[in-house]
Amino acid sequence: MQKRFLAICLFGAALAVAAAPVRAEDDSVQFFTNIEVTPDTPVNDAVCFFCSVHANGEVKGDIVVFFGNVRLDGQAHQDVVNFFGNVTAADNSSIGGDLVSFFGSIRLGENVRVNQDMVAMFGTVHSPASVSIGQDHVVFSPWIFFGPLLIIFFVVFVIVHEVRARRERRFAQAYPLPPRQ
Repeated sequence: MQKRFLAICLFGAALAVAAAPVRAEDDSVQFFTNIEVTPDTPVNDAVCFFCSVHANGEVKGDIVVFFGNVRLDGQAHQDVVNFFGNVTAADNSSIGGDLVSFFGSIRLGENVRVNQDMVAMFGTVHSPASVSIGQDHVVFSPWIFFGPLLIIFFVVFVIVHEVRARRERRFAQAYPLPPRQ
């Protein structure tokens, strides 16, 4: 048993030593701290958890934000993806890949260019007619998600209300009030 455990440990150590180091040049990954991209400091990829990305310059790769906002006033050469936040693209901005937003709104300024697809899942899109989208434009209304939830909430509310009213009626029948004198 000890020899097998020793062999597993040695094999794991050999894999750890042989693992190729990962290098991310010019990438910006932040937790709880906003990412500011200026024309003087372009980044390759910008990934942000519980914070926002403000790109006033050039992002050569992707912009991915979880629980924050994206404000683009420049160029994003690849995809812009946002979960539970808003995406705002200023006038004359461009996105080289896809623009995807889950549970948030998309606001596009004049002459904004999205080279691939634009997808808004359970959110809203506000864009003027001058916006150019290269391929598909898909918008799923938030009511598709929240409508059934409201119906379920209403059914549960009615059931709870009726159960409580029935208990009160039983209690009132079991313990009637004495007659008035």
